[in-house]
Amino acid sequence: MPRRVSKHPTELELEVLQVLWDTGPLAGGAVRDALESTRTLTYQSVMTILGIMEEKGYVARKKSGGRFEYRARITKPTTAKRMMRDLVDRLFDGSTASAMINLLESSDLSDQELKDLREEVNRTQQKGNG
Repeated sequence: MPRRVSKHPTELELEVLQVLWDTGPLAGGAVRDALESTRTLTYQSVMTILGIMEEKGYVARKKSGGRFEYRARITKPTTAKRMMRDLVDRLFDGSTASAMINLLESSDLSDQELKDLREEVNRTQQKGNG
């Protein structure tokens, strides 16, 4: 039976993407090394996940100096936006306000973070009234 294809990157795929977003193109061994602090993976496991990610369109590979280098084909902002929209739709019946209230109630925000959020809400509100 074929593997169910998720519409979003898995946890491990997100970790690989984070490495590529932070550093740019890398060979498989360098990806494994970058993940080493949080995951114990063999080189073959990393190459397998990179192959799956290439099939899904999350990464692209290019031959460079006798080896393949992998780069992210999807951006962090686009990925975050899609995953957040899906979460809001599935968990909060599409209500962005409910999701934001839940985050505020379940987070310990600093005074500066709250100030920054207020400023962003004000900017968004002004754009909507402009």
